[in-house]
Order: sequence, then structure tokens, then C-alpha cells
Amino acid sequence: MKTISINAENAYRPRKSAWKAVKNQKYLFYMSIPFVLWVFVFQYLPLWGWTMAFQKYKPGLTFWEQEWVGLEHFRVLFQDDHFYQVLRNTLAMSFMGIVAGFVVPVVFALLLNEVRFQVMKRFVQTVSYLPHFVSWVVAAGIVTKMLSTDGGIVNSLLMSLHMIDQPIQFMAKGHLFWGIVTGADIWKETGWNAIIYLAAISGIGQELYEAARVDGASRLRQIWHITLPGIRPTIIILLIMSIGHLLGTGFEKQFLLGNHLVIDYSEVLDLYALNYGLAMGRYSFGTAINMFNSAISLLLLFVANGFFKRFTNESIM
Repeated sequence: MKTISINAENAYRPRKSAWKAVKNQKYLFYMSIPFVLWVFVFQYLPLWGWTMAFQKYKPGLTFWEQEWVGLEHFRVLFQDDHFYQVLRNTLAMSFMGIVAGFVVPVVFALLLNEVRFQVMKRFVQTVSYLPHFVSWVVAAGIVTKMLSTDGGIVNSLLMSLHMIDQPIQFMAKGHLFWGIVTGADIWKETGWNAIIYLAAISGIGQELYEAARVDGASRLRQIWHITLPGIRPTIIILLIMSIGHLLGTGFEKQFLLGNHLVIDYSEVLDLYALNYGLAMGRYSFGTAINMFNSAISLLLLFVANGFFKRFTNESIM
């Protein structure tokens, strides 16, 4: 009987402790209510609109008056050859963006951290993240002008170095488009993305570097054995989140930098949903495309999280 009463008391104690913690932190919970409501209203409540993907939606009709077609729009989507071309473009540009978007900012942060002249360090960091605050409309105009055949700095530089005999029409060559988009994204976001790595580096104890210098470690070995392991959790977490957005490459870059000459390489899923869904009044078809995008993104997030959790013990869930 004594054992049963002890077990009952131990089972009751966690619930009592949890309620006590909630009671002690009630003001924090009150402060979180507006943010929970905001997330619910703007992130979860709109998911009701996914029902359009299973309807032949017609504006003006109530929800109960819509014609239900089941998986018809998904069948049309998967039978469309153009969809797979668009999916190829999306995956290619997203994969290139993930690889370059992680390697370049990490290397930039490591190099910037090694700069000992603080004035120069702050100047370079400020200049590097300024493009992040420039809209893609302006950034696309700058990139287009730089690659122009009429006085573009890239063609002028290549011709002055005698690497080419005549200007290259970069914006008219489809096989170059993925690289142009990736390069433009690196130029625009590298400085901004490096901020979080610099913050992670600043949290590494200086005594580790001092001990390494006493042991005769060069600055390169300090980076390899101290800095990189120190920011590994940050790198992995951001990588997992980026993999979850693999299909969400957006459409601003592709829409502003693309043209009819490179349409076979520039069209991505978001543009496909815009052009063949909303623009043609096929609201249900556009919803089916975005629903497929979200479902695959969620699946990739769980797969990437499970993989890194198993092999590196790092995860976001």
C-alpha cells in the first residue's frame, strides 16, 4: 500500500509542478497571447483555403454551392509535362542557392572574423549587407545593367582582358540563367546571412584560441578545430530550415531577371501557379500547385531534421 501511495504521489507531483510553473509565469503567457492569435489568424486559418484544391471553384458561390472534383486538379497537374520542367528549374535553382547560400556566407564570416583592424572590419560588414535592403526590382536592374552588351561592366572587363572578342548576351542564354540568379542572390544576401554566423563565432570562448596559440596552432588550424565546430549547430539548424524551403525559392528573382528567351529555364513553381492558375482564372488549379509545394516542403523538413538528428544529434524539433 505504501508503494502505491508513493507512485500516486510521484505521478501527481509533475502535474502540480507544471501548474505551479504556469501560475508563476502567467504574465509571460498573457504577453504571448497576441502573438499566438496572430499566428493562428495569418498562418493557420488561411489553410481552410486549401479546400479550393478539391473544388471547381467559382467566385460568387458559397462554400456549399461549389462543385467538388476530388483529386482532379492534382491529376491534371501531374500529367502536365510543363510541370516537370518547372519543377526541374525550381529544384536546380533552389539547390544551387542552398549550396552557395551556405558556403559563401560561412566563408565570408570566417574571413571577416580574422580581420583585426576593427574599422576595416565594420566597414566591410556594413557594405556587404547593404544590398539586402535593396528591393529585388532595383537589384535586378543593377544585375541586368552589369551584364548588358551595351556598356555592361562584365562584358567590358572580359573584353579588356581579351577573354572574349565580342559581348556575350548573358540575359538571352537560358543555360546561364541559373548561375545568374544564384550569383545575384549571393551578392544581395551574403552579408546579411553572415551576421548570424558572426554572432555565433562571438560566442566561442577566447580561452580556446589562447590555448591553441600556446600549442602552436596556426590561424587556419584554429578556424578548422575551434571556429567551425563552435558554429556547427548554427550551420546545421539553418541548413535544415533551408531544406524545408527547397521548393519555396520565390519568384521575384526569376520574374524580374527572366524574359521570353529564357522562359524554359526561368519559370519556377510560384510563377507556374501565377501564370497557369490565377492569371487564367483557374483558382483551384493554382491552389493545388501551392498545396503540393507546401506538402513537399514539409516532408523535406522532417526528412532533413531526422537525418541530422540521427547523425549529428542536431535538430529543430
